[in-house]
Amino acid sequence: MDNAKNQAVETPARHAEIKHQESDISDRVNNRSLRPDSPAFREFMKQGWGEEASDTQPLESSRFTPARLKALSSHFPGDRLVIPAGVAKVRNNDCDYPYRPDTTFAYYTGLGQDYEAGAVLVLEPNDADGDSSSSATGGHTPVLYLHPRADHTTRDYYRSAVYGEYWVGPRPGLDEFSTMTGFETRDISQLSDAIAKNVGTGEGSVRLRVVKEADPAITTMVETVREQNGFPDPGANDSDDDLLHEVAATARMVKDSYEVNEMRKAITATKHGFDRILSTLPSAVGSEHGERMLEGAFNSVAREEGNDVGYGTIVASGAHAPTLHWMRNTGSVQKQDMLLIDAGVEVNSLYTADITRTFPVSGKFSPLQRRLYEAVLKSQQAGFEAAQPGHTYSDIHHACMRSIAESLHEWGLLPVPVEESLRPEGQQHRRWLACGVAHHLGIDVHDCAEARYESYQDAKITPGMIFTIEPGLYFRDNDLLIPEEYRGIGIRIEDDVLMTENGPEWLSRTLIPSDPDGVEEWMAERAATALNAKD
Repeated sequence: MDNAKNQAVETPARHAEIKHQESDISDRVNNRSLRPDSPAFREFMKQGWGEEASDTQPLESSRFTPARLKALSSHFPGDRLVIPAGVAKVRNNDCDYPYRPDTTFAYYTGLGQDYEAGAVLVLEPNDADGDSSSSATGGHTPVLYLHPRADHTTRDYYRSAVYGEYWVGPRPGLDEFSTMTGFETRDISQLSDAIAKNVGTGEGSVRLRVVKEADPAITTMVETVREQNGFPDPGANDSDDDLLHEVAATARMVKDSYEVNEMRKAITATKHGFDRILSTLPSAVGSEHGERMLEGAFNSVAREEGNDVGYGTIVASGAHAPTLHWMRNTGSVQKQDMLLIDAGVEVNSLYTADITRTFPVSGKFSPLQRRLYEAVLKSQQAGFEAAQPGHTYSDIHHACMRSIAESLHEWGLLPVPVEESLRPEGQQHRRWLACGVAHHLGIDVHDCAEARYESYQDAKITPGMIFTIEPGLYFRDNDLLIPEEYRGIGIRIEDDVLMTENGPEWLSRTLIPSDPDGVEEWMAERAATALNAKD
């Protein structure tokens, strides 16, 4: 290891950068954390530290990022692209939420988990006279700007609550990050000069684009440089940045083999999370905080087998289930209830599953519960059959909606004929299914959301896409247009699907039971496992 490169060099510029990054935290902790800094202490802290072992290897993702960068590069020849990782967000006072890197940064660097808050990926346009065709990443060279290690050789080791390893533990250095990603790495103190270099409107100059939502401080830095160098129009600059974000989101629609494998890992871990929920269910029934008991059971698996949950876990029992995004999870769980759980594990690469199952708390569907459940399952299957290469998300949506409308009509709930309800000027069936029924899935649970409508809902489904199919029926407890026995029942069935050359493949439904008989058997198995564990 090149120690000179990996340690934080003690320079005025370096201290200014660190001070900028941690100024808020320094102010917040001043009253509770009186840090020693006497000459004797500083001298003593330099002594008696052993070397730390390092066995850094290239990340598996590093074999796939060059192709992603090359595709991005082709859209913005000659532009300098700035992709920040983002920083931790304040939860309260001097406590932050757990850090998660920005999605675009994670996709193009392959760095998941909480590797490096404050890092910035810059795609530097290759020299106009150079041979960009020889670059594995096209017309740009990726450079990763990072904070060098604040290890025991530096004063920041114990002074910096943000990067000091006395506070936050060992971090990879510049060399290690270069090995992990395959990118050139530089000290973050060089970032501002690198961003400003040759920016302008003349020949040989470059323009800047930034993923502006990721890190407000970096966005301000870019905006200042643009304003000072011939790009003073905020509206035009916003359009430039929006296009970068849009292109990056659209690129994520088709997954490479690494991404598909990570999604399979996430779904397997999510199955284990549901297993733990069902093992916990008998003890949660009747408890005042039953929903939160089940939430905790799932979330513990997410931390054991992955990075975290991919989104706020929904545990909705009884009358809470018709609320689409019930995440308070403050209710009890009663034996007569239907229990809707929408949850996904986010693995360390940040890819997340998104699965919903609805269970009869008693372990057996009543005749009414089974009839409603089977209607939703039938609708999901109709959406799956409509999901074929060359079809669109709209085809999935319409197939699911037709099936739901037909069931509602069969039960006498729809006040108009099916065809009338399905017309744009009708839509009466949407009273009980007002949300969409499919979305892209990947690093974000609602992945690729910045893509244009014509690239998303109206675009052809192609092999490599991963998406959900999630119809439901939501009968609120105050809905006077339905029979009383329907009220307070919410059912959603959601599975993750991979489009292949030969058609759609269930990624989750074959692993996680969804047919009513299979659900009942699964619940009985987990209940028996929980009972045996007590014995």
